[in-house]
Amino acid sequence: MADFDRRSLLKAGLTATAVGTLGLTGVRTAAAAAVPTPTIHGTAEWNARPASGAIVVENHKPTYIVVHHTVEPGNVTDYSLAHALQISRDIQNFHMDTRGWIDTGQQFTNSRGGHITEGRHRSLEILRGGTQHVQGANVGNHNSECIGIENEGLYSTVDVTQALWDSLVSLVAYIANQYSITPEFIKGHRDFNSTECCGQVLYDRLPELRTAVGRVLGVSVARSEAEWPLLKPGATGKQVQLAQQFLRARGADVPTDGVFGKSTKDAVAALSAQAGLPRDTCTAAKAADETGFLGADVWPLIVPADRSTAAWRADLSRA
Repeated sequence: MADFDRRSLLKAGLTATAVGTLGLTGVRTAAAAAVPTPTIHGTAEWNARPASGAIVVENHKPTYIVVHHTVEPGNVTDYSLAHALQISRDIQNFHMDTRGWIDTGQQFTNSRGGHITEGRHRSLEILRGGTQHVQGANVGNHNSECIGIENEGLYSTVDVTQALWDSLVSLVAYIANQYSITPEFIKGHRDFNSTECCGQVLYDRLPELRTAVGRVLGVSVARSEAEWPLLKPGATGKQVQLAQQFLRARGADVPTDGVFGKSTKDAVAALSAQAGLPRDTCTAAKAADETGFLGADVWPLIVPADRSTAAWRADLSRA
């Protein structure tokens, strides 16, 4: 499987970049000296394999900092640096040997022991420059505008360790300061693709993460707009019913009972395939079956065109 490296930045994305940059530039000089540089273990420290292809360096800053979870090796209790270096090797092997990518997909990895490692080669070098970023392979169709952090573990029902949280705040603040990214542009993987990532528990803490990063940067945090909801097989309720109505309007043979059953899953999966949406763009060490999930890249295909994206997301968040 090739890296997802499409370079189709939407006008909204470009606007977001401008807003994000302007929002932090005014305080960057004063805040920069106060933002500590975290310890990041480079690819040489964990004996990374050479990349099998050319590392693409984008000649612009990223717009978003994206939070992921690795799923595997799970929520282990080995918090050592040696373990952190090993999972970096395991992730790279999986991404190169199973996914067919040129290197590790994400730019950085954060362990449950709070140890940060460089993922894709040159990510640390380019981050230190503060004007470009290394293109990864962790956010389908958005890799030219995102920098991604894999957090070791599975956070669908349990919380992260305190050590992981502290290092995540430190790393995100450092990245945000280097690139003049305001906290509103800290996102979860599910804000771009139809995936569980970064796990419901960690995803629910993203507002807290934005606040913590804003505190480190010395900036206020604006309220983020509503995001597209994530619907999965087995879900029930008004959002599911609306999705079914939209799918029926597109010709899908699904009920409108508000139950995300097999026919709804099959309709979403078929639509996703027809649209060429990327699948399995994140999970670092084990592919989870997320076929038929209805999230950020599927909703725009089915909602009526009579409202803006922001309006639809706000309406769905209240449904």
